[in-house]
Amino acid sequence: MPEQDVATNGRFYWGSATAAYQVEGSPLADGAGSCVWHEFSHTPGTTYHAQTGDIAADHYHKWPEDVELMKNMGLNSYRFSLRWARILPDGTGVVNPRGLSFYDRLVDSLLACGIEPFVTLFHWDMPSALFRMGGWSNPDVADWFGDYAAVVVGALGDRVRYWMTLNEPYVVSAEGHLVGNHAPGMRNIYQMGHSVHHQLRAHIAGYRAIKAARPGARVGLAVHNAAVWPGTGSGPDIAAAERAEGWHNFPMFLDPLVHGRYPPALEPRLRPFLPVGYENDMPALQVPPDFVGINYYHGYYVRDTSDNWLGFVEVDGPEAPRTKMNWAVRPEGLHRVLTQVHERYHLPAVFITENGASYEDRVVGGAVHDADRTAYLKSHIAAVLQAKREGVPVEGYFVWALLDNFEWAHGYSQRFGIVYVDFETQERTVKDSGRWYGELARAGVPPQDQELSAPSIGS
Repeated sequence: MPEQDVATNGRFYWGSATAAYQVEGSPLADGAGSCVWHEFSHTPGTTYHAQTGDIAADHYHKWPEDVELMKNMGLNSYRFSLRWARILPDGTGVVNPRGLSFYDRLVDSLLACGIEPFVTLFHWDMPSALFRMGGWSNPDVADWFGDYAAVVVGALGDRVRYWMTLNEPYVVSAEGHLVGNHAPGMRNIYQMGHSVHHQLRAHIAGYRAIKAARPGARVGLAVHNAAVWPGTGSGPDIAAAERAEGWHNFPMFLDPLVHGRYPPALEPRLRPFLPVGYENDMPALQVPPDFVGINYYHGYYVRDTSDNWLGFVEVDGPEAPRTKMNWAVRPEGLHRVLTQVHERYHLPAVFITENGASYEDRVVGGAVHDADRTAYLKSHIAAVLQAKREGVPVEGYFVWALLDNFEWAHGYSQRFGIVYVDFETQERTVKDSGRWYGELARAGVPPQDQELSAPSIGS
């Protein structure tokens, strides 16, 4: 694969990603406040074997080693999130200088190693103090978030160029407020609808705060995606797939920002649960982001149904390999999502902000031979590069994850990292997938002896 196939419009970012609560540990250290995931994971019956993020990968103490790992692997970028309550223990008001200093040192170290920081303001860890005031259901949350963004950009904005306000707001709304298997563990369809709308309002408040302080900053958000295909070619199944895409994927959050409305296939079903008078907010939400982050892991098929309020149900599709999370490996779905995003919005830039897989990893003789993960990365990166060649303005790829970590309600039962973490000793071991990916990152092109194979791309 010739070099020009990879990066034709300036620097291409080959990076890795983490989230604060999943890797940092020390959730209450140095004056930090509690967050909803801290309290949720300490509530009996919520996580695998009652595991918590109290230690996680101890990134709060071992970050210099982790930055050195990225440098040695040849990565030129790192996407990480800030813990809101580490910086503002009560979510608003008094700043905790020790918490802010942690991220200040991390940013300086990354830049000294030639690694571009991509900062996410919110990756699911709302301060507990704000949750007790209504959290994402309180309309004031947009102001709280804007104030938080202003504090952070005031401290880091002279060095950080790329910002994401929110990570996967769909998961916060659906899994955290409707299904209840994520923090804060609520099961209320109206709370879900309010959290959808107020996260969008918070994004705009954060976007404006960053732009006010740093007009040249690039500000976007990272959205959840799973490729969706209709189970048959029938009209009802095609309409069901459109609803599923609106619900699970980018349209629920990008349609308002670009087109000033919720996705037409979904809005009639979502409308009863949105805040009263939400329509009055829509003009102010229509502010297209500078880029969108695409998080992608798998794809599935759906059929029409009258058995639930969304009107679709997942069905079996063509056979595909499965990860340890039982997710179907469908790299062609990543190409599909990238193409759909570009055709629907024509945004200036797209980043793959998460893509990876969990497998059963073991250290054998000081090495981790994770051939399945390496194959997964090869096929998905091939799909990304194919989309880029076809005109999608992809500017970077971030593998999920740099480190094995606390995988939310799954605890430590799932390993997504390209670096193995022994959670007893905190020893790090770069997996074979990490070595391959580092070779790709250093060269900027696929290793010549391990050429990427493009998946079969269909509609």
